[in-house]
Amino acid sequence: MKAPRDGRRRAILTLLAFAACMAILFSGGRAVERVAAVPKETYDDLETFTNILSIVQKNYVDEVTTKQLLEGAVNGMLGSLDPHSAYLTPELYKELQVDTKGSFGGLGIEITNKGGVLTVVSPIEDTPAARAGLHPGDQIIKIDGDLTKDISLVDAVKKMRGPLGTKVNLAIRREGVARLLDFTLVRENIQVQSVKWRSLGDGYGYVRITQFQEHTGEALDEALQKLSRGDDANLRGLVLDLRNDPGGLLSQAVAVSDTFLDSGMIVYTDGRLENQKQKYFARKQGSHVDFPVIVLVNGGTASAAEIVAGALQDHKRALVLGTQTFGKGSVQTILPLDDQSALRLTTARYFTPNGRSIQATGIKPDIEMENVVQVAGETRRGDPQFLREANLPKHLDNPTGGSAEPAPKATAEPAKGDGKPRSKAGAAAPEDGDDEPVDPGLTVMGEPGKDPQLDRALELLKSWQVFKTLQAKKG
Repeated sequence: MKAPRDGRRRAILTLLAFAACMAILFSGGRAVERVAAVPKETYDDLETFTNILSIVQKNYVDEVTTKQLLEGAVNGMLGSLDPHSAYLTPELYKELQVDTKGSFGGLGIEITNKGGVLTVVSPIEDTPAARAGLHPGDQIIKIDGDLTKDISLVDAVKKMRGPLGTKVNLAIRREGVARLLDFTLVRENIQVQSVKWRSLGDGYGYVRITQFQEHTGEALDEALQKLSRGDDANLRGLVLDLRNDPGGLLSQAVAVSDTFLDSGMIVYTDGRLENQKQKYFARKQGSHVDFPVIVLVNGGTASAAEIVAGALQDHKRALVLGTQTFGKGSVQTILPLDDQSALRLTTARYFTPNGRSIQATGIKPDIEMENVVQVAGETRRGDPQFLREANLPKHLDNPTGGSAEPAPKATAEPAKGDGKPRSKAGAAAPEDGDDEPVDPGLTVMGEPGKDPQLDRALELLKSWQVFKTLQAKKG
């Protein structure tokens, strides 16, 4: 009987050491105070856990290490909280640091775990996943022949990343398709261009932000400077495209919003600790406020992209056009650990300047418009049905009681007096219950004449310019 008791004793000591390290991490050095304040029930639960740990190590069919079991326990603990909290192994933590710089190896795919099924949130533009034709909402049933049911996101990422030039085989279940679809993708060094831009002619510009990375704010400023030279010496209007933008760094969402605002709050965060209660404000220096802006959004617009859309909408600096956004209104903090691993922990919710939480609800566009086209006299959607935050298990509730009701249909009407377009109820839009087949290949995002939402945005900007000219003549 001595050996099992010694094993439990070692396990208890290991857990207490782990608990002490976590207390130091989250208490700012007040380890003794925090550990002493832990209720007795917690120690009773830890003893139960160490008993189970000891039994598993002694009786499991294969030999398992304490580290292996503890790592599994940590993953299970964080997985019980919300969809965005996770344990990052040293390898994954290193990859995360590389990701925010916009260069990494892999397939270029944003994934989540929905009801135990690995599900595509969005393929990243100009990557193997996007070029192969993966769609938001696709379910990844197999990776290289291995079933993915109940696989953790950490393990899924490990399977899909690897040496450059090697192949990955995915078996995909797609809604409306009877059989599994097979895709063979080649791993690449993913170079994500955060900001893309083009002139739309006649003084109008188009800027697309694909992700919020380390230098997105600087890249946006450079794009606006280039648009303000040559034929577009004075921008008359801008389309800011945030569709399918999964988000990224909060600091860059603030920087992008600051570009279009010269004063006022951009976003604020609220958590349990004082250092999680932050407010971010716009500055006048370097702001571009002398032209109207229309922001394009859809169900793939998430997190940092929603911060920008919400800030510009609340300040009435831009008109938001498209479909309801993803609805991720929480802030994740990366907390490094001593062994080069880290925790990605949800520590706060963020709110728009008017106090709105978009958690599980998303941003409701001023003008709701799907990307629809006419094919042989029939109306067909050009966007797939997006997976949203509200669909994810264990998602955080909206603290302000917001609901995920669809946005009201609206049509644009020029505003009077402040130089920004507005909307009113009663727009021509797709009929409710429109179930025509979805074909993402029908539209080309960012291509005038092939992107109905972009065409509509440009039409609104030009209409406002005509209205502004007429008003000037009357004055």
